Formats: sequence, C-alpha cells, structure tokens
Amino acid sequence: MEQTINILKQYLGKAMGETAQMVSIAMVASLLLGTLIGLILYVTETPLLVQNKFVNRIAGVVVNVIRSVPFVILLVVLIPLTKIITGTTIGPIAASVPLSFSAIAFHARLVEGAFTDVDTGVLESAIASGAPLHLVLSDVVFVESLPGLIRAITVTFVSLVGYSAMAGIVGGGGIGDLAIQFGYYRYETGVMAVTVILLVVIVQIAQVIGDKVAAHFMR
Repeated sequence: MEQTINILKQYLGKAMGETAQMVSIAMVASLLLGTLIGLILYVTETPLLVQNKFVNRIAGVVVNVIRSVPFVILLVVLIPLTKIITGTTIGPIAASVPLSFSAIAFHARLVEGAFTDVDTGVLESAIASGAPLHLVLSDVVFVESLPGLIRAITVTFVSLVGYSAMAGIVGGGGIGDLAIQFGYYRYETGVMAVTVILLVVIVQIAQVIGDKVAAHFMR
C-alpha cells in the first residue's frame, strides 16, 4: 500500500496533466474540423441544400477509412506523420496527432447524424421563406440540432478519454501509461485500481454534465 501511495504521489499528477493535454488538443481538433466535415457530409447529402454526391462520397470515404482503422494501429501507421508534425514520436503532444485524426472522423459522423435529425419541415419552411444558405445553417440547422450536437461532443470526449489511455502503449504518457507501466508491468494492483476508478469517474462526470446541458436545450 505504501508503495502504491508513493507511486501515485510521484506520477499521478503528471499523468493527469498529460491526459488533459492529449484530450484537449484532440477535442479542439474534432470540434473545429470534425464539425466542419460533418456539416459538409450533411449539406452535400441533403437535396434541399447543396447536394453533391461526388463531394459527399469523397468525404464519406475519407471518414470511413480513418474510422475503420483500430486506434492502436492508427497510432503506429501515423508515426511518420507524427514525426513530421511534432518532431517526436513519444509524449502527449505526439500522441495527440493520431488521437486528433481519430476524433475528427468519429465526431464528423456524430455531427452528421445530429444534423440529419433536424425536422425536414422546419428546413423547408426556412428555405421557402427565402433565407440564404448561411442563415438556414446557422439559425435553423445548428439551433435545431443543438441537443444532438452536445451529445455528440459528450460521446467524443468520453471516447477520447479511452483512446488517450491506449496512447500509453506507444509512450504517449497519461493515465493509461501510468496504469501500464506500474499497474501491469510492475504488478502494482493498487495503481491499476486507482487509474481505472479515476477514468470511470471522469467519464461519469462528463456524461452527467453532457446529458444535463443537452436536456436544457431540448425543445
């Protein structure tokens, strides 16, 4: 028990900071690029907007290819690109590169789904009134799909916490790396238990907050 406490005192704070760094970078990337790609998928699929099957298929294939690759394999496949972007292949910043790719593709599909749930009648009414495309998107599509978008953000965050734990396999650092290095390789069961409980608590808090915020914006 004393050994476990010493390990946690020495490494837990750093591990939590590394996890926060990885998840934050990937979340920003997914919110910006994932939302944009999700919007492109939705707009180019919907006949009422700017339907373009070619663009939709290209975007869909790219997203599906990234999503079809298991994250552990993606970590390895993107090592050369990670080296070019960050100058290193280890540490939380390096792990953020494949984490961001995975998060962007994952979030894009969730965003597309949230937009697709917008009532077609509301969309038709806005278009019939002569509203330009940018107003239809900002005042109708985004507003009507807000609860779904918040849920998408919550699901993406929860998934990123899990993915960030896997990043420890390739030296990404974070809570997962702490669990692997001490809980698994050194048989420190207490460290493993604490890290698992910590991850569960983080996910539960995020899920509760996300559900409450989404419920607040439900119409």
